Amino acid sequence: MSAVHYRIDPFPADPELAQLSAAAWGHHDGSGYQNVLARSLCHIGAYVDNRLIGFVNVAWDGGIHAFLLDTQVHPDFQRRGIAAQLVRTATDEARLRGAQWLHVDCEPHLEGFYHGCGFRPTLAGLIRL
Repeated sequence: MSAVHYRIDPFPADPELAQLSAAAWGHHDGSGYQNVLARSLCHIGAYVDNRLIGFVNVAWDGGIHAFLLDTQVHPDFQRRGIAAQLVRTATDEARLRGAQWLHVDCEPHLEGFYHGCGFRPTLAGLIRL
């Protein structure tokens, strides 16, 4: 396998992100990503031979709180530490850009992964809109 390269704020095209999301999650929401990414604190792409194989977005409140969203790796490249490196790079970049807190919400089966990335459990609330 070729080396994985990580890019900060790569702005991949909507079809490229949709294809990755469909492969990683079995679906994508069909919405445009560019408006979201333009408002993000940062986002990180993982590439192999210029192919997007992983991605994570860091949204923020415009202040000290940032939110890790949509960590994803193409199934052909999972279990190689790519997601963990995406999270580490996003964490470092968010810190450099002034965030003091990085939040993540996850499903129960991902708690161990995020714990391994340094996240600690907190109480949170959620309303489906």
